Amino acid sequence: MAYFEVKGIAKFFGGLAAVNDVSFQVEQGEIYGLIGPNGSGKTTIFNCINAYFPLTKGEIYFEGKEISGLKTHQICKRGVGRTFQVVKPLKRMTVLDNVIASAFLHTRNKSEAVDLAEKTIEFCELTQYKDKLAKSLPIASRKRLEITRALATKPKLLLLDETAAGLNPSELDEAIALIKKMRDSGITIIIVEHIMKVIMTISNRILAINHGMVIAEGSPTEVAGNHEVITAYLGEDYSAQS
Repeated sequence: MAYFEVKGIAKFFGGLAAVNDVSFQVEQGEIYGLIGPNGSGKTTIFNCINAYFPLTKGEIYFEGKEISGLKTHQICKRGVGRTFQVVKPLKRMTVLDNVIASAFLHTRNKSEAVDLAEKTIEFCELTQYKDKLAKSLPIASRKRLEITRALATKPKLLLLDETAAGLNPSELDEAIALIKKMRDSGITIIIVEHIMKVIMTISNRILAINHGMVIAEGSPTEVAGNHEVITAYLGEDYSAQS
């Protein structure tokens, strides 16, 4: 059985199928990309994986055990972490206190939580902001804090939702480096991203969806050259540059 597997999941809102019969597998140590136009169901898939939305149908497995049907905090404790497209740190708390709050998931006391938080902040290169209020951070650092908070829950599988949105070119390079660093530390990653420089650079495989359904899966080169993907998402200009 695959390290992580989504089997025929669907999510309906009334008569609208936001996700319809989506299946894919992710192997341990992979960076697995998830792409599609706005409204195609990418974030809904993440919300189903983490049980923010209950599945209409289908099953989800992690490390050989079914996690569909568990509560959100139970899934997180099993080792499935998550970032959000719209970052919402605890604005009136320091960066350190934000990360400590996440670290309590797997620690027994404040001393252990502080130690884990400080190590995670150092790993994500946010030490210079450790004692600053979260609301004072620039957008790139807020995005990095979102990842740091997720890492403090000690995930084995991390879902990254558009962590590169709004970053300038140098910040993009830093984001790519951090994602690769997380992968090299042993974390398996599923990433939703619109910026092709990011998704095509770091992904081992990519799943493309449109209207909540799978339209292509394969290597970055295979998916970028797929006619349905070009038509639905990448556009003819990207095809001409490939």
